[in-house]
Amino acid sequence: MKKIFKTIMVFSLVLLGSCDDYIEVEPIGPNADDYFNNEQEYESALIGAYDMLQSSFWNVLLGVVASDDYAAGGDSFNFDQPTIQNVNQMIHTPSDNNQLRDIWNLMYAGVNRANYLLEFKDKTEFNGKEQIIAQAYFLRAYFTFELTKHFGNIPLKVETRDGVSRIADQRTIIGEQYDINRVGSISAVYSLIEEDLKEAILNLPTEQSEVYRVTKGAAQALLGKVYLYHGTFDATKFADAATTFSEVIGSAQYSLKTGDDYKNLFESSAENGDESVFEIQYTGVEPAGWDCIICSEGSYFPKFCGPRSPYDNQEFVTGWGFCLPSQELYDLFDATDARRDVTFYDLRDQQDSYSQGRDDTGLFNKKYIPRKADDRAGSDPLNFANNYRSIRYADVLLMAAEADVQSGGANAETYLNEVRARAYGDSSHDFSATEGDLLDAIYLERRKELAGEGHRFFDLVRTNKAAAAIPGFTASKNEVFPIPLIELELANAVERWGQNQGY
Repeated sequence: MKKIFKTIMVFSLVLLGSCDDYIEVEPIGPNADDYFNNEQEYESALIGAYDMLQSSFWNVLLGVVASDDYAAGGDSFNFDQPTIQNVNQMIHTPSDNNQLRDIWNLMYAGVNRANYLLEFKDKTEFNGKEQIIAQAYFLRAYFTFELTKHFGNIPLKVETRDGVSRIADQRTIIGEQYDINRVGSISAVYSLIEEDLKEAILNLPTEQSEVYRVTKGAAQALLGKVYLYHGTFDATKFADAATTFSEVIGSAQYSLKTGDDYKNLFESSAENGDESVFEIQYTGVEPAGWDCIICSEGSYFPKFCGPRSPYDNQEFVTGWGFCLPSQELYDLFDATDARRDVTFYDLRDQQDSYSQGRDDTGLFNKKYIPRKADDRAGSDPLNFANNYRSIRYADVLLMAAEADVQSGGANAETYLNEVRARAYGDSSHDFSATEGDLLDAIYLERRKELAGEGHRFFDLVRTNKAAAAIPGFTASKNEVFPIPLIELELANAVERWGQNQGY
């Protein structure tokens, strides 16, 4: 996805000084009322919505440092990236903007770009349009799910279609934010997301000719995941999750990489492979700079994860020393577990080879470490090409195992053992009742299998284990992040929405 549709549709307002009036600015680019006249214009709008996925590396970074397994890191002499530091310590507040506000704004921009297309979905007919519309529903669901994971009961425009509550197929334009309210509950938001995904699944193909485009299997996997999260509030959803995951598994489209293929799973050569159910694409061919961060088609999450300069290595580029794995996490893996060398870049006996930063453990997040081999334009750190494996097949198997246990299914051990067999190379670590509770074994396997990928914090929250696991976590508060105060003020919603509980 090297060409992008550069439109700016934001949920929040930009105010200048104390002016009471909006500044009138002539729009740049196509007028919405005179657009969507042919297939290419629909495709361009769709690519614009896909483009917002690239901004979600902020979500991953905060998910990593919010967990119990990773320290924030960074410069030891400064409170480097204060919002990241505060989230790591669970002391963040509504005044913490930066990454939290970025997630809020960028994910809502993604919702609005999808809505731009959906608002005009009936304007022009052509062959294949139903697949474009289905992709837009998936993307809206993805962005909304990210918002809900982070902020809980979010504000959305909602309508009733065919007797069912749905996210409205309409953009939010300047001024309308004053009339939009929270949906009502996190459970209700999950229901809205589920409806989008069910509609998307109906018209998505099992395969796509371009790797960035979503498939039916990806939509089913995300739907199963949403059901699993929804199960925290409505236990009947676990059965829906189990059924949906079984369809993904039964499709036989996906498989676990083994041996050397697994060791290279997070290298660029393994992107969009058989284990990838949904992958967010990055490319390093567009040389962004600090004066135009939005110009990048790459990610700078990897730059956060590398050893701090000065560090010289033939394989990896120096980084900023954030998202540092704990020794406790490392100790969960034994020497026969292939995942240990994939998960950790171990410099514990070479701590004089790099500049040690805050919270240094000598361990680094190898899955998303900055690699020299990646094709990058220029030397700026903003455009690494490492794709993000948003949903891997191993994740699907473990979510399916969890859903099966929660709903009384019979396949949980089979799914769990498949993941373990890949890790150890044989069936010597199959689950045994002597280990204790099967569900706890699945949770532990998720912790190891998905380490450093941004899922652990949200797993702890949805399973009600966060308060016991994360230092500083306050129950009935830190399950979600605060709505950035400036966003409440810009929407005149300090009282109408209210702040999330405890903040």
